[in-house]
Amino acid sequence: MNSTLESPGTLGLIGLASEHRAGRNNLLQLIQLRWVAVAGQLATIAMVQFALGIELPLAEMLALLAALTLFNLLCWLRYHAPWGVGDAELFAGLLVDIAVLSGQLFYSGGVTNPFILIYLLLVAVGAMLLRRPYIWIMVGFTALAFLALTQWYRPLALLGPALSTHYIGGLLLCFALNAALLVIFIHRIGRNLRQRDARLADLRQRAAEEEHIVRMGLLASGAAHELGTPLATLAVILGDWSRMAPFAGDPELREEIEEMQFQLARCKSIVSGILLAAGDARGEAPVVTGLHAFLDELVGQWQDSRPVQALDYRREGLPDPRIIADSALRQMIGNILDNALEAAPQGRITLSASCEGGPTTQDSTAEDEDGAGDVSEAQLVLRVQDQGPGFLPGMLERFGKPYQSSKGRPGGGLGLFLSVNVARMLGGRVLARNPAQGGAEVEVRLPLATLMPREPRDNAALHDE
Repeated sequence: MNSTLESPGTLGLIGLASEHRAGRNNLLQLIQLRWVAVAGQLATIAMVQFALGIELPLAEMLALLAALTLFNLLCWLRYHAPWGVGDAELFAGLLVDIAVLSGQLFYSGGVTNPFILIYLLLVAVGAMLLRRPYIWIMVGFTALAFLALTQWYRPLALLGPALSTHYIGGLLLCFALNAALLVIFIHRIGRNLRQRDARLADLRQRAAEEEHIVRMGLLASGAAHELGTPLATLAVILGDWSRMAPFAGDPELREEIEEMQFQLARCKSIVSGILLAAGDARGEAPVVTGLHAFLDELVGQWQDSRPVQALDYRREGLPDPRIIADSALRQMIGNILDNALEAAPQGRITLSASCEGGPTTQDSTAEDEDGAGDVSEAQLVLRVQDQGPGFLPGMLERFGKPYQSSKGRPGGGLGLFLSVNVARMLGGRVLARNPAQGGAEVEVRLPLATLMPREPRDNAALHDE
């Protein structure tokens, strides 16, 4: 089963996508930090040149500033590209920042410029973003730049005692700038990394749940093979009994045989449904039918086979597109209704079916030739309410996880667990809440487009009800 966790189709590729998302977010933080650097350098050049009266090589320094601005615009375009951002790109961007900063320091006093401490900010940002080899290469580059600026630079034309005052003021400003930027941007980068770790933890949990479903699928497959022969034998025996004179002539015995045949057929359906729900979201012999007919038949069969006291079933403005009446979908809705019945055996259960984001039965102008209208963006919304005690807070937090149940029996909670995963495979979701009026409510949201036949030509291979 470990191959499931390491499969490129599950955690591997999704984890890689999470890494790419974190890389894009970190690139955005570098872009924002670089805009701060552009504005800060421009403000510093203006203040030193015009406020302090210190001559600077404006042409060279502004050219470097323009180059940094152009580079950041290119990085902004790169951020909007669809592919991910790796460490090599972040490292290259930081090297450009080091090169531009070194050029600005060369034209403004070299090591005597207090803003040389900005190197520490770049190293700190790189330590948060990059893997160890890149970090040490970056430390080497900044150290070489620092050493070079001790020997080669253009000295500033400072006047006498003003040197110490300006130098100390620059040191204080540089310290405050470094501290503020470290707090703001490293906090943001750390948040990006925490979000990435949280996403990976969720994906690992999802992969574990999918592995659990695979195990259940294997178990169900073995049980189906083992139970197939005795169930078929019982079906033949009951069929023979129903035709034998002693049984056929006794209405009471004939009624009991019919009930046994019905329960036997239900056993076969349950075994098949568990097999489908555990590993396949599409049945082996799918039937194309209308949504109204599918729901009506499902509710009717469920009522006939359960000791339900009162079920309030209603369709509220629901369109009637052609859908694939798939067994996993039946099993999912049946599990949710069973859970409501077990929570409130003597209470009223309400099942409402509606449509959101698409046409309704009143939207006659939007209907197509099949009477379904444009349902490409529509969602089927099923709400099941009961009058039981409701969900405990802990169960709401871990809703849909295996073995989360208040029934106190082994294996409890698997029905909702399978329902959540079937809905996920169909592109939907299952939500749970405790309404203000009491009881519990489970809401299923499924895109109608995923329930409909993929291509019209495929309908020839299916049979209509």
